[in-house]
Amino acid sequence: MPYRVSTAYAGPARMRRLAGLRAARCRSAQSPILSKGRSFMTDKIRDAFTENVADPARKAGEALRDAGGKMAESSSAIGIKMLDQAEANAREAFAAMRAAAGAKDLSEVMKIQGDFLREQSQRSVSQAREMGEVILQFGRDAVGAVRGEK
Repeated sequence: MPYRVSTAYAGPARMRRLAGLRAARCRSAQSPILSKGRSFMTDKIRDAFTENVADPARKAGEALRDAGGKMAESSSAIGIKMLDQAEANAREAFAAMRAAAGAKDLSEVMKIQGDFLREQSQRSVSQAREMGEVILQFGRDAVGAVRGEK
């Protein structure tokens, strides 16, 4: 009698093949009514997923993309504003240095320097206020874009 392999251990490949055959038999034995009901349920599940997960995720992605665009525009505006302020400060500093270089005596130099420092502090306060307003508007625009506000 030839040596026969026990079915107790058939090996992973044979087990997969047997499982596939059993699944195929089960699918072919299903009635059309059951498969129609399953199709209906599958469609309901797909629609619920689309409505509750996919659409909100797509909308959130669009909102984030819009927010990114607004953030890029706002950061560019902030950078330009800072450069304008630095340019104005440098212009005023050079004007004060020219005036000090043309001064006749030390008291005139001290007056020019005092005036420059006073004006510079006023300029710094107004520039900080302007930058605060720009950054605040930047934050409002970014949050509004994420929330979907146009």
